Amino acid sequence: MFNKGNMGGLLRQAQKMQEDLQKMQANLANLRVEGTAGGNMVTVTANAAQEILQVKINPEVVDPEDVEMLEDLVLAAVNQALQNGRAKAEEEMAKVTGGMDPGGMLGGLKLPGM
Repeated sequence: MFNKGNMGGLLRQAQKMQEDLQKMQANLANLRVEGTAGGNMVTVTANAAQEILQVKINPEVVDPEDVEMLEDLVLAAVNQALQNGRAKAEEEMAKVTGGMDPGGMLGGLKLPGM
């Protein structure tokens, strides 16, 4: 009933998937995403590892009388960039896992929002 050959094959498959996931996680820092707000008046660049890399603000949107609007635009662009990063990370994981999460391995990657 118990076939050691099958078990060994499954273990090798699991190890390869784990290695692929670790490589993919390391590559997330190189995957760039953007979030924008206010008709591209504020642009935030992040990576799929959930790190903010750059914030660009069009000088036309800077109004000393309405700082709150600028704060809202920056917040919206940051949140959009982070969401885009999570989506990109999920897309990359699906390539490695075929859309499966064997044994909760993906949770072990400790990716924010996953």
